[in-house]
Amino acid sequence: MQGEKNSAALMRTHALAMENREKLRLTGVCDVSGFDETAVILVTDMGELTIRGEALHIDRIDLEAGILELRGRISELSYEDRASGGSLWSRLFG
Repeated sequence: MQGEKNSAALMRTHALAMENREKLRLTGVCDVSGFDETAVILVTDMGELTIRGEALHIDRIDLEAGILELRGRISELSYEDRASGGSLWSRLFG
């Protein structure tokens, strides 16, 4: 049974839907590496995703289901492969 849950988690679809650059809903989210009101750093099934903006706020998070919803003024979305490095601080303020 545990193996089935792990397989299901590995097969999640990563998708995002944005509404008016103010609301963002993501699937395929594995973890939140860091966040403040100007940046949210997520580990997704497709690599690390950094969301930058103003007044960012996580409305909903369900890591078991891989779902995250946030709102605020979204100005940038950028992906990095999981193998790339850097400290949390350099990624947040770099």
